[in-house]
Amino acid sequence: MAHSLNSAVASVAPIRGPNQPDLDSDIVWEARRDLAATFRMAARYGFEEGICNHFSALVPGYDDLFIVNPYGWAFRELTASKLLICDFHGQVVSGEGQPEATAFYIHARVHKNVPRAKVAFHTHMPYATALSMTEGDPLIFAGQTALKFYGRTVVDRDYNGLALDEREGDRIAAAVGDADIVFMKHHGVMVLGPTIAEAWDDLYYLERACEVQALALATGREVKPVKPEIAEAAYRQMREGDPESARLHLASIRRQLDTEEPVYRD
Repeated sequence: MAHSLNSAVASVAPIRGPNQPDLDSDIVWEARRDLAATFRMAARYGFEEGICNHFSALVPGYDDLFIVNPYGWAFRELTASKLLICDFHGQVVSGEGQPEATAFYIHARVHKNVPRAKVAFHTHMPYATALSMTEGDPLIFAGQTALKFYGRTVVDRDYNGLALDEREGDRIAAAVGDADIVFMKHHGVMVLGPTIAEAWDDLYYLERACEVQALALATGREVKPVKPEIAEAAYRQMREGDPESARLHLASIRRQLDTEEPVYRD
């Protein structure tokens, strides 16, 4: 299901501005380690699909370079040093290998066209993907966890097959609008965030919300949404503390991995 990037991908030296960090700086390596940790934990939770899904984050201090996983590696294999740094033209400026084709065309165009999307996680995680395949809006907003996403979702209903060119990447980016969560019909989901921690926190709780909803629907009984005014109020309560909660969530998974899978840091 995964495709290699057919365009020429060359390793080149990046052009660095006077106020931009070196790509081997501590701040860039911490971003690499944060991202590597999310790959490892996503694998533990079953969020990945073979070698086909992808996470990316803009390089700290840059708005035209992003960190992404290389083609051919499962999430559970990834480490900080295995991750690539790419530009928006398909050139690998740091790392060995190349991104998977759809990873490049989706993530490069989203980061370029939606500047607020500093981080983009795309998965085929089972419960969220299952709901993307159903009629109507995927989330019913009936459970408390789902209310974290109230008013933050959009459905990209125009599935066009694999994203193997810039036009499809641009179309997906245009479908984002003001949303943080994109349910991609017949495909999967994409989570956008200002930080790796916040994108991870949303990804985790989105799948939990979708799992609980699927279980509720499986009972065959009517699933009743929360009243809109209460859903809105609960959403605002949750969002107020989200950045700090997300920071602590990422710190928690890094502590677990430091003990159990410290190789992710390498």
